[in-house]
Amino acid sequence: MSALEPRVPQRTAPIPPQPRGGILGPAYRTLSIGIISVVFLIAFEATAVGTAMPVAARELEGIGLYAFAFSAYFTTSLFGMVLAGQWADRQGPLRPLTVGIAAFASGLVISGTAGAMWVFVLGRAVQGFGGGLVIVALYVVVSRAYEERLRPAIMAAFAASWVVPSIVGPLASGTVTEHLGWRWVFLGIPALVVVPLVVALPAIRRTASGPVDPDAPPVAFDRRRIRLALGISLGAGLLQYAAQDLRWLSLVPGIAGAALLVPAVLGLLPRGTYLARRGLPSVVLLRGVAAGSFIAAESFVPLMLVTQRGLSPTMAGFSLALGGVTWAGGSWVQSKGRMAPYRERLMVTGMVLVALAIAAAPAVLIESVPVWTLALAWAVGCLGMGLVIGSTSVLLLQLSAPEEAGANSASLQISDALANVVLLAGGGAAFAALGGGAVGAAHTVTAGASASHPAAFAVVFLPMACVALVGAWVATRLDPAKVPAKLPVEVPAEVPVGE
Repeated sequence: MSALEPRVPQRTAPIPPQPRGGILGPAYRTLSIGIISVVFLIAFEATAVGTAMPVAARELEGIGLYAFAFSAYFTTSLFGMVLAGQWADRQGPLRPLTVGIAAFASGLVISGTAGAMWVFVLGRAVQGFGGGLVIVALYVVVSRAYEERLRPAIMAAFAASWVVPSIVGPLASGTVTEHLGWRWVFLGIPALVVVPLVVALPAIRRTASGPVDPDAPPVAFDRRRIRLALGISLGAGLLQYAAQDLRWLSLVPGIAGAALLVPAVLGLLPRGTYLARRGLPSVVLLRGVAAGSFIAAESFVPLMLVTQRGLSPTMAGFSLALGGVTWAGGSWVQSKGRMAPYRERLMVTGMVLVALAIAAAPAVLIESVPVWTLALAWAVGCLGMGLVIGSTSVLLLQLSAPEEAGANSASLQISDALANVVLLAGGGAAFAALGGGAVGAAHTVTAGASASHPAAFAVVFLPMACVALVGAWVATRLDPAKVPAKLPVEVPAEVPVGE
């Protein structure tokens, strides 16, 4: 059986018995604090950089490439995820995590010192490669070091680590951007790398380093999967470039990108993913649908508030701060043991909340609608995301044997990042086609709202709301044990689990 085919292993925790206690008990305290600090770093970067991005794009005269500055991160992270999955399964998560943090910091420095938009995008690409390594390595750490009963709690802690950055990040980033310049937002964050390096890495070395079976002969990297990873990254980049160019000539890189992307995706994701086959394939698909629709929409929220409603970068970023609290709240709800029987219902509800929030966001394009309504709507959407994202992570590890945790975690993150790239490409193309590239071109950030282009923003948000509604249907297909209602209650032995 392939490592990516759906299966329900008899046990998903590492073989050695695990000590009792919570994630902050004596046996887990140092490790938990260390890996949560890594997530905190990523969260602070995302909230701070998102606030500074409209100013950076405008100063570098790259508003037309605004979406590309986001999707470049996700494009290169695809390769990092596949590499990290194999690397961690064969040698443990310590090395990919270390290299990933270093690349993440290097990318921030490149973007912070950029003199042109293409250099800025290059820095985001380097940063994305590091982020791809880090996120998959963290999932492998959770799979190996924590017994199954603690995994929902550590996933909830990951979500909770976004709360402080979501409140402090936009405020700090906006203040620095307005008084010192956007570059200091990028150049200041790498200093935070010291904390996870000092705290997390020694704890991971003690608890989750090395291969699953140290006595087994070393397995070489799967060169085919590496080639597919390169194909998916290059294909996604070409597709994004074609979506931003909007000329007939751009069909050439667009077709070339699709030709690379489609076979690579089919080879890297579980069989049946895009058919929403029950079990692991639908878990992977839902992760992409949820993350892609939400992030593609959220990427345009600060730009919309700055250019259409005249908010400062600080207030535009701060309007999303409540979302960090509600996201953590949703993740906390899904982590409770008594909610496990209702996990599928929670995830359907979560996707409906996401769809409603995205659909409500462009209402602030109407001058009579208070800006605070967007903050409230986005908090509702983040609550839904907390229910969904934490649950997909838990379900993935439940459906993965220990030796498959890296490959399957990479599949989950590939779906996440690929959906971000594709939906950002589509949203960015529609945004540019309706005049979005000219939004705010002749105005400074603090000069008030620029020439109105409401349709350019509406054409981003409303299709993403429809995608989120599709996710609500996918969320009904996550249980591999369910069979169609027309079959008898007792499933015959020949009916395979997961079909």
